[in-house]
Amino acid sequence: MLITKVKNKLNIVYIVYVTINKLARILCAMLITVILSILLIVYALRTAPVSITPLMVINRQKSRVAPDKRWMPLDSISPDVACAVIATEDNNFFYHKGFDVDAIIWAMRRNSEQRKKVYGASTISQQTAKNVFLPPNRTWPRKVAEAGFTVLIEAIWGKARIMEVYLNVMETGRDMYGVEAAAQRYFRKPALKLSKSESTLIAISLPNPHKFNPAKPSPYMLQRKEHIYTVMTKMLDTGWYKNIKDIKKIKVNYLEQWRIEDS
Repeated sequence: MLITKVKNKLNIVYIVYVTINKLARILCAMLITVILSILLIVYALRTAPVSITPLMVINRQKSRVAPDKRWMPLDSISPDVACAVIATEDNNFFYHKGFDVDAIIWAMRRNSEQRKKVYGASTISQQTAKNVFLPPNRTWPRKVAEAGFTVLIEAIWGKARIMEVYLNVMETGRDMYGVEAAAQRYFRKPALKLSKSESTLIAISLPNPHKFNPAKPSPYMLQRKEHIYTVMTKMLDTGWYKNIKDIKKIKVNYLEQWRIEDS
């Protein structure tokens, strides 16, 4: 009788062990499949236009309006736009690996000093990862996923591709995405023809594109524009325009001409 009970218990333990082992294998296989799928998607988007993002889907469901978006390659967008966006959003874009540690430390200190205004430290790489792959909610799991995608696009895409995607998927107005759509709506011209002033006003509007209108800048936007001009000049003086040459062979003469005109 005792032997039978022991055998039954051993059988139960064995069954539990086998079940757990099978579940572990299934979960491991699913995890590997998910990781490989993510890697394939990120690699595929290394060259392919990004036609849809989670934010576009969410906003379309709310407004029932088709998004205004027009994909343009980087060399068909005025380099003033890239300069202005970097000066406004991420001064160290070319010098970090996806995360600006100094900006993160600074934001943490400022946020600990005051409760009302919250300072962020997201880089253009992080914003691109969030815009392309993730919904716009603010949760810790999303932040973790954002960090993972940021590492991947930095490693697989590179800086020039990250900038190209960002300039094409960023929200630039109500139901509007990308600098080309903004250039056409606000200034009636292609993104390639945007002036330094127009590029800067679009960049300034990015934190709140529903509130700010680049075609009708508020006093705050005009004041902010002068500050961004100063940052852009410093970026050129410290060799930013040389750095982009090494990153991608786009029409470098644009940047050289921009530097001469600015001088």
